[in-house]
Amino acid sequence: MTSKVVYLGGLRTQCTHIRSGNTFITDAPTDNNGKGEAFSPTDTVATALASCMLTVMGIKAATMEVDLLDAYAEVIKHMSASPRRISKIEVTLKLPRSIKAKDRKVLENTARTCPVIQSLHPDIIKDIEFQWEL
Repeated sequence: MTSKVVYLGGLRTQCTHIRSGNTFITDAPTDNNGKGEAFSPTDTVATALASCMLTVMGIKAATMEVDLLDAYAEVIKHMSASPRRISKIEVTLKLPRSIKAKDRKVLENTARTCPVIQSLHPDIIKDIEFQWEL
């Protein structure tokens, strides 16, 4: 088992990672009858995309002896109304400018082929931007 999700009432869940015991809470967003006091389930999907991109870039960077320390991503999730679903995810990755152009290309390709992006529905627009400015 990967995780356990318990409904806590009030449109809130507690998600537990079985192996580590780490937990997080999700809350329905305010535009869907919730309090918006935590990540919504769709927020976690959009955030997982950025997390996956940085993770696989980190794996590749290590094999290239390139340091991605302190790189980060900014995520914007867009919803559509009918049907209610994620329609677009914008990810802006902020990365070290010290990385050489040939290495940047490899890392960008690695990010664009991460498992999460490959798992998202093709109708979801994925607007990915790489900013080599840190």
